[in-house]
Amino acid sequence: MIQRIQTIYLILAIIVSGVLPFIFPLWKLNNNKDFYFNSNQLYTILFGLSTTLLIMSILFYKKRQHQFVLNRLSMILNLILLGLFVYCSLNLSGETLAVSEKGIGMFLPIVAIVLLVLANKAIKKDEDLVKSVDRLR
Repeated sequence: MIQRIQTIYLILAIIVSGVLPFIFPLWKLNNNKDFYFNSNQLYTILFGLSTTLLIMSILFYKKRQHQFVLNRLSMILNLILLGLFVYCSLNLSGETLAVSEKGIGMFLPIVAIVLLVLANKAIKKDEDLVKSVDRLR
């Protein structure tokens, strides 16, 4: 399980999706307070679902097709999160005064999506390898 490169990508995606949102704020409000993901219930649910899907994907290491599907679902959740972040950042008040700042936490879904794409490529390569070996038998 751990010797496969897609497991490493998935572990990195779990760190990006499940640990780093607690460390990096999404943006800074007008009163210089950091806005973290757990300040909004929707963000908390979406980050939690994404992390749960990634953990389930690691546990399904013998079923590559299930891993592939779970990774795709996690990508969709991260795209929804990214869309919500962009929508909320465009509607932040005080943009003309440069009071609010966007944090690095807004870009975490992008990093998670890149890691999931790399994991899916590795899963696809494993699946093709297994199919080619089955053909030789």
